[in-house]
Amino acid sequence: MAFWTNATGFDPKRGYRFTVTLGNMPSGAQWYAKAVKKPAFSITEVDHSYLNHKFYYPGRTEWETVEVTLVDPVSPDAAANTAAIITAAGYHPPNDMNDTTTMSKAAAVTSLGSVEIEQIDSQGNFLERWTLWNAFITGVSYGDLSYEDDALTEITITLRYDWAKLETRKGAETPFLKNQKTFWQV
Repeated sequence: MAFWTNATGFDPKRGYRFTVTLGNMPSGAQWYAKAVKKPAFSITEVDHSYLNHKFYYPGRTEWETVEVTLVDPVSPDAAANTAAIITAAGYHPPNDMNDTTTMSKAAAVTSLGSVEIEQIDSQGNFLERWTLWNAFITGVSYGDLSYEDDALTEITITLRYDWAKLETRKGAETPFLKNQKTFWQV
């Protein structure tokens, strides 16, 4: 018997049960997130040589970018909303040579708003919530068009952030951390 079919209520998390909230996109726009890469990080290493031995020490934690793929509906228009976020971050096309506005981190973070990725259960209750801190857009791809393709138009947004916070539902079992306090679990 598989572990998720027994009577104790275990159910694996499913990759298609999620929502993405981009703070300054129109409310209710969560439905048009088609795919998202959950946060990931790597820990650098520093080596130290001593005689003919090499020892390794953990270094800095480096968070990887997150990509969100959105379906682009007519209303609310995801392409227009994405462009508005970039404009509010400080990017202005060079139409007016007297406009010396440039992007800043504060404006880029504020224009995007808070970013949350929630993995949910079959009832819509959250299982885990990732919050990206100081997230801003570093890339936008407005998709491809083809007469031979009847798929929905997509926009892919690349997000950079300083770090991510993971919250899990209270009562979630983490046996190897049972008696330890951790920033991962709320």
